[in-house]
Amino acid sequence: MRSLLVTGGAGFIGSNFALYWAEKYPDDRLVILDALTYAGNKANLVELEGLDTYRFVHGDIGDQALIESLMLDEKIDLIVHFAAESHVDRSIHEPDAFIQTNVLGTHNLLKVAREVWLERDDAPSWHRFQHVSTDEVYGTLGPDDPAFTESTAYAPNSPYAASKAASDHLVRAYHHTFGLQVTTSNCSNNYGPYQFPEKLIPLMIVNALTGKPMPVYGDGSNIRDWLYVDDHCRGIDLVIEKGAIGETYNIGGNNEWTNIDIVKQICTHIDNIFAADSELRSTFPDAPAAAGKPTESLITYVKDRLGHDWRYAIDATRATNELNYEPVETFESGLQRTLKWMLDNESWWRAVMDGSYRDWIEKNYSAGE
Repeated sequence: MRSLLVTGGAGFIGSNFALYWAEKYPDDRLVILDALTYAGNKANLVELEGLDTYRFVHGDIGDQALIESLMLDEKIDLIVHFAAESHVDRSIHEPDAFIQTNVLGTHNLLKVAREVWLERDDAPSWHRFQHVSTDEVYGTLGPDDPAFTESTAYAPNSPYAASKAASDHLVRAYHHTFGLQVTTSNCSNNYGPYQFPEKLIPLMIVNALTGKPMPVYGDGSNIRDWLYVDDHCRGIDLVIEKGAIGETYNIGGNNEWTNIDIVKQICTHIDNIFAADSELRSTFPDAPAAAGKPTESLITYVKDRLGHDWRYAIDATRATNELNYEPVETFESGLQRTLKWMLDNESWWRAVMDGSYRDWIEKNYSAGE
């Protein structure tokens, strides 16, 4: 039986991972740590409540005393580190928080892990620090460039990407310098249930259902590789179970799409769903589809964001060959699952989309990557 500390476990990917892990490994101890900033939500973890193997802790990864007490009291031998500020638009407007959490917070976790796992007489016989990172550390690609591999040079272009690159380097250094048993995974753009509606796909769905403009940066030609969150969770599991110590694995979805094509596909799906289910018209009366109008009428092109990377693409060959990783969801199937979840969980996204956040989106023309 393992004892996991999942940082950022009330956020989008972290909560999906916690739910995945609890189902697959029900005997493992699962300790969730989250600061519950705007994107963290205990409601994401409601399915875990009542489990004897589950504990939620409201706290910050920068709190050294808290991390040390948790690791000792809970006999933590596996840290899965999701906690991060992750929205590029916010990093442009408010970069300090990204350095504080993504760099200094990660370093604090590494310091405590080193002390507990390597320097104490009662250190566990096995330990692992699994660091979850992003493809954005690699920079941007041209239309004909090969996809990012694990040997691609780092070239971060936003404060968010730079802060994640710094955390990746710290994790690597703590392995090579001190012998900490680490693995790192770099993933492509995630989507799925519980994603805070500042990101492209949930934002576009929410705006389509509420009749708000659907803002698209520039001409919408920017390309991303999309990964359904459950496939990401399976990939992280494989890295933990089979990954080589000190190594990095890219986890991708094999789904490259332009932003505008994604937005248009969402519009088409919503139009078709409303046409097939008349009850949705009364549930979401502000949606153009409720009146039989095309959802595409909400698409609005806005000024491109500063330093906007043009294309990301993940080459997951190493994870496939060494870990037997393959994404299960196509973009079509994953998008349909996401849309169904959003339609079935209106109360969740209405609760998190308060007025102050809506004002922030409209002020900063957030187009949701």
